[in-house]
Amino acid sequence: MRLTVIGCSGSYAGPASSASAYVVEAPAVGAVDGDRPFRLLIDLGSGALGALQRHFDPLAVDAVLISHLHADHFFDLSGYYVLRKYHPAGPQPKLPTWGPRALRSRVARAYGLPLESGMDEEFSFKRVKKKPFEVGPFTVTATRVDHPIEAFAFRVEHAGRSLVYSGDTAACRQLTELAQGADLLLAEAAFRDGDDNPPHVHMTGSEAAATAVEADVGRLVITHVPPWHDELDALREAEGVFAGPTSLAAEGATYDL
Repeated sequence: MRLTVIGCSGSYAGPASSASAYVVEAPAVGAVDGDRPFRLLIDLGSGALGALQRHFDPLAVDAVLISHLHADHFFDLSGYYVLRKYHPAGPQPKLPTWGPRALRSRVARAYGLPLESGMDEEFSFKRVKKKPFEVGPFTVTATRVDHPIEAFAFRVEHAGRSLVYSGDTAACRQLTELAQGADLLLAEAAFRDGDDNPPHVHMTGSEAAATAVEADVGRLVITHVPPWHDELDALREAEGVFAGPTSLAAEGATYDL
């Protein structure tokens, strides 16, 4: 299983990265030598469709997970709709897309489409399930986390390996439980220690690291640092708490599990 960072800027696209987007790859069910891997796209925030094209053919994505309906996590589905509908290769098959219950209507409104049909020919919208569900070769477990709107963290498992993506959340029991024993925790750190941070929105680097410690994860990757902060602050906060391998997400970074 391989994780590729497509975009990791928090709240909006920054000078070094688009907003949130990640691709997870593993051999497809029934794959033989020479087959390309199954590709799961997790979030597609502001600017991320452009970045995606630097790393993968956007038509060679097999499924999508959307963590929540803030623009920096889903808004480039509008451009993806155009790409899949009007590509010179012809209209593409419906792309299985899981997300919060309002995803289907939100993307239709964002593009000015009729709500009754929306983007239904381009995406097969599915609501995130409470129980683990299969997405190609992956088992995905979702849990609600602590954010002002409906928001999910995801655990993605394949062949005995696991990664957990926090989405956007304050430190919470639900994330810690989901991350137990994960090989990699991809955790947001949009806030800084010592600032007057509002509750129930985001984590600091030290809070992400404390989650990693309590969940006994193998590796911590800090992401979603907004451009108005120095991302090294988040890394230093995290390294002061979690003794395991810790790094900052960056566009193009890959992690093999």
